[in-house]
Amino acid sequence: MIPLLFLILLCCSLLMLLAWKVQQSSGNSTWVDVAWSFGTGAAGVALILAPPHAAPPGARAAVVAIVAALWSLRLGIHLLRRARAGRDDPRYAALKEQWGAAYRWKMPAFLQVQALSVFLLGGVIMLAGRNPAPGFGVLDGLAVLVAILSILGEAIADLEVARFARDPANRGKICEIGLWGWSRHPNYFCEWLIWVAFALFATTGGGWFWLAWAGPVLMYLVLVHASGIPPTEAHMLESRGEAFRDYQRRVPKFFPRPPKDAAR
Repeated sequence: MIPLLFLILLCCSLLMLLAWKVQQSSGNSTWVDVAWSFGTGAAGVALILAPPHAAPPGARAAVVAIVAALWSLRLGIHLLRRARAGRDDPRYAALKEQWGAAYRWKMPAFLQVQALSVFLLGGVIMLAGRNPAPGFGVLDGLAVLVAILSILGEAIADLEVARFARDPANRGKICEIGLWGWSRHPNYFCEWLIWVAFALFATTGGGWFWLAWAGPVLMYLVLVHASGIPPTEAHMLESRGEAFRDYQRRVPKFFPRPPKDAAR
C-alpha cells in the first residue's frame, strides 16, 4: 500500500505542476480547478481499485468508485467548459494582485498545496471504498442518497446561474432564482455534501476509517472560511455593491433555508 500511496502523491504533484504550466501559458486560472476536479476523482478511484486488497473489492467499493467518478466528471466537465470559454476565476486574479511580483513563485508553491489536498481527499474516497464492513447497510444507502442530492444539486445550481447570466436583462443583477434564493453558495454547499457522503460510506468500518470525516471538515473550512466563499463574496461586493449586501442580509451564506422575505 505504501508504494501505491507514494505513486499517487507523485502523480498529484505532477498534475498540479502541469496545471500551473497551462495556467501560465493560457492566463486562465480555471484550468487549475479543472485539474483539481479530475485529479481528485482519479486519485480516489485508483486508491480504491488498485492492489493490494485484503479481499476482492465488493459492492461498496464499486458504488463508491462510481460515485467518485460521476462527481469528478460532472464537476470537471463543467469547469472545462468554463476554461475553454476563457472565463478566468476572480479568486486567482485576487491572489495575483495580492502577491504582486512574488506571484511567479508563490503560485506553483500554492498549487503543490493543492496537490496535497488532491491526495488527501483521494484518501478520503479510498477509506469509503475500502471499508471492510460486510454487506451494504443503512448508512451506505443514506450515503448514496446524499451523493445523488449533492451531484444533482450542484449541477442544478450551475445551470441556474449560467442561464441567469446569459440573459442580457440580468446584467449587473444578483442571481436569486431556484437554489440561489435559499443559499448564497448552493454550489459550494452541494460540493461539501459529497464529502459527507464519502464519510458515511466509511463510517461502518470503525477504527481509522473514521478519518474519512476529515473530508467534510476540511472542505467546510476551505469553502466557508478560506478559498471559497470569502474571495467570491469580496469580488461580488466590489462588482455589485449594495445589491449584494442586500442579498447577504436576506439569504443564508451556506446552509440552505428559505430567504427572510419568503419566510415572512
